Amino acid sequence: MDNRQQDKPFAAWRHVFKLDPERLLDDDSLDAICMSGSDAILVGGTTGVTYDNTVDLMARIRRYEVPCALEVSTVEAAVPGFDYYFIPLVLNTGAAEWVTGRQAEAIAQYDAFIPWEMTAAEGYVVLNPNAAVARLTEARTSLDATEAAAYAKLADRLMRLPVVYAEYSGRFGDMELVRGMRLAMTEGRLFYGGGIDGPEKAVLAARAADTVVVGNIIYSDLGAALATVQAVKEAGPGII
Repeated sequence: MDNRQQDKPFAAWRHVFKLDPERLLDDDSLDAICMSGSDAILVGGTTGVTYDNTVDLMARIRRYEVPCALEVSTVEAAVPGFDYYFIPLVLNTGAAEWVTGRQAEAIAQYDAFIPWEMTAAEGYVVLNPNAAVARLTEARTSLDATEAAAYAKLADRLMRLPVVYAEYSGRFGDMELVRGMRLAMTEGRLFYGGGIDGPEKAVLAARAADTVVVGNIIYSDLGAALATVQAVKEAGPGII
């Protein structure tokens, strides 16, 4: 796999912390996150994300040198000033509005303001039926390994998406299924997120995916969250 979107800033990301603008994080905790050595901070959430809480979180992160990207889940919270922007497309949704509908509406309204050179599509494959994003998007989450790999290849080879996101949001996933998704891809990068509550699971995810996204544990056990950074770095480069 020799062409891995090396011209994209996220091509070298192995560990990412994901912060939800709706959730409270004190200054000391944010300092620890931003100074942890993680490759980037991803800002985004499923519900309760507004312009005000997004711009507030971005301003706090911007005191640090760590790269900061926004996952644009709602156009009302599309805040200028981030290093990069990801536009989610939910590939296994039961409603077309989550693949192209809302995205097309946003482009029609805000095209002149979109920094296209810093913006990329992100193909979500939602795999936890109890996750808020699964309920919101009516995702068909009961995929077997073959079906999940097919979605990854669809995104990677047919749609040419630079990022595919295996999303288990709230629970740790099937790493063999995730590994199969990654092996189905030849161009884009596979992000994994869900249920990483410490270094052990971070290592397992790092061996199955290109990029490990750590989120919820930040708000309940900061020490465990911080320990995932070094764990991922020591896990090596991932699947070759």
